[in-house]
Amino acid sequence: MHGDVPLDNGQHILIGAYRETLALMRTVGADPDALFDRRPLALVDPHGHGLALSAGPPVLAFVRAVVALRSWSLSERAALLAAALRWRLAGFSAPESQSVAGLTSDLPRRVRAELIDPLCVAALNTPSERASAQIFLRVLRDALFSGAGSADLLLPRVSLSALLPEPATRWLASQGVALHWGHRVQRIEPGWRVDGEPFDAVLLACTVAEAVRLAAPVVPAWAAQAALFEYEPIVTVYLQSARSRWPRPMVALASDENRPAQFAFDLGTLDATGRREGIFAFVVSGARRWVERGAQACGEAVLRQALEGFPAGAWAVPPTVARVLTERRATFLCTPELQRPPTLVARGLAAAGDYVNGPYPSTLEGAVRAGITGLQSLHPVLS
Repeated sequence: MHGDVPLDNGQHILIGAYRETLALMRTVGADPDALFDRRPLALVDPHGHGLALSAGPPVLAFVRAVVALRSWSLSERAALLAAALRWRLAGFSAPESQSVAGLTSDLPRRVRAELIDPLCVAALNTPSERASAQIFLRVLRDALFSGAGSADLLLPRVSLSALLPEPATRWLASQGVALHWGHRVQRIEPGWRVDGEPFDAVLLACTVAEAVRLAAPVVPAWAAQAALFEYEPIVTVYLQSARSRWPRPMVALASDENRPAQFAFDLGTLDATGRREGIFAFVVSGARRWVERGAQACGEAVLRQALEGFPAGAWAVPPTVARVLTERRATFLCTPELQRPPTLVARGLAAAGDYVNGPYPSTLEGAVRAGITGLQSLHPVLS
């Protein structure tokens, strides 16, 4: 909260290709059309320059957007299109050991700095030199080759709780499901018993740390593998500037060792209630070095970035730092050859989290898909 204004612990974004998440929302009565501001992918800076896709088939829209990017030279645009064609012909597949930096090392520096690196850290929350090329290409494949709208950005108009957890809770209650609030499970035992109560099967829909704690006594090998993750923080700096409003709800930012944020969002434009008018979220992904410098230093650097990187008129009044929120274990580092634990922990016991083995990085879509796979893995016990 900032005063009486609710603030999430970060800015959550979906893309049109996240079909399982959108399907789950519809199942529980949450209307994506009403809850998201949906628009074609645009990585445009505060001055209006950058890659902007038009509506329609994403491949054609991507080619047109690259060709129209006049701030890049002809050779830079041609290099990106040639690389995209190579990735397509290779089936969007890369060696398990390859990093995104290695995959794109032959691209011009500007293409990597202005497009590849921001996309990589936004999608995987992992710097390109450490990020898995295979996972990065999978996200690109689904965004560009999954039909019309797959590359669209879906920016929430409401808090994350209102987006899915609250509708899901209401739906579960309507189905007669027993919900036990404020109860932390202490132990699970083969059989399966949860804090002494018997069940046919158990699905660990929790953080990896909690899954490791609960699974360690019964399946220590699985728990040991799940405990090996490295994590990368995300910092969200909320700025306040009364009466300010941007032409776009989201802008891409040039980021370097002195400018932390890669993207910024005008929450007042997105929030139909007007409660977050004049609140702006600046997102620092891959934020390890900024966490080490401290929240105050990060907030001050973002404030300088906002004052120096936006055109005159972007701020009705000079912005101030409203709040700095740090998620130290926001996502796991999505590195090459990462050995993620399997969904099935043991017969009758499965895990549902974005950290289990799967094609996606640490995202809402990855978590939803893991839940589906986890339930499927328990069918032999439940049928």
